[in-house]
Amino acid sequence: MADHSSRRPVAVILIAVLATIAAAVYGLSAGSMTISPWALFQLMTGDGGDALTRQLVWELRAPRVAAGFIVGGLLALAGTLMQTLVRNPLADPFILGTAGGAAAGALTGLTVFHLSGPWLSINALGGAALSTLLVMALASERGSWSPIRLLLTGVVIATGWGALVSFLLVTQSGTDLQSIMFWLLGDLSRAHNAFIALGVLVAGLLVTLRIAPALDVMAQGELRAAALGISVRRAQMLVFLLASALTAAAVAVAGTIGFIGLITPHLVRLLGAGNHRAVAFGSVILGGAILTLADTASRTLLAPTQLPVGVLTASLGVPFFLYLLRRGYRA
Repeated sequence: MADHSSRRPVAVILIAVLATIAAAVYGLSAGSMTISPWALFQLMTGDGGDALTRQLVWELRAPRVAAGFIVGGLLALAGTLMQTLVRNPLADPFILGTAGGAAAGALTGLTVFHLSGPWLSINALGGAALSTLLVMALASERGSWSPIRLLLTGVVIATGWGALVSFLLVTQSGTDLQSIMFWLLGDLSRAHNAFIALGVLVAGLLVTLRIAPALDVMAQGELRAAALGISVRRAQMLVFLLASALTAAAVAVAGTIGFIGLITPHLVRLLGAGNHRAVAFGSVILGGAILTLADTASRTLLAPTQLPVGVLTASLGVPFFLYLLRRGYRA
């Protein structure tokens, strides 16, 4: 029995890697011009493909596939940390207002200051940082805070950001409004430079793997964790800041994409992963694969019309969320 359970994390990672390979092949081959897997393999090895095909794959599809994996990994890891932090299996990266702050920051830069390009990402990160500081300050009581207080404060702050976003939207012209709404629902079409987000993902995963044993103990209760010598408040603060940074990086690259952070950790657990180290690593890989598959579907289902990828993730996430509620699933 021990040998069987020890193999489970390996099996989960293997499944996630296979899903990643399938998602990458699908994302690189599907589109206005379909490329067969064999032709794609030849192109990758430098033995085939004309100039147009090489440009299509390397300059258009490959950056988008890479961005999908990065953003999906960011959201999935943030969701894993959020569910641990508030000890609620239905928590996701957007529940504490970080994503709302990032969206409001980017939208303010776009509509008020007419910024574009990297400046939008900087504004999004600034909005996320401001939201994080607000939640930390308002949720704190005599130098400490509980997960419930943190959760309630985050929900209120997120509602406030939502009101600001709505105000900014109703003051825009029709053309601008369509572009802004597309971004708010998730858009990977312009996410060609995600190297900074990749750095955040790698750093976040390394830190999470480092503190995973402490997270396993904290999941059993604060009193048990404190009795075993873990500084619970310090660990909670680190998890909150780490999840906020991961969420902010994802929103800065691709807008607000829901449900990836909610469903991916549960899928990994349902596949057999138990401890936080396996769940975190598996969630990063599987989250990237899921978002890449969803993004490819969003640009091919109604081609040449593209759907915001958030529409596809919501269509998958909503029934899964209701399934979890009905089943009474606990992380």
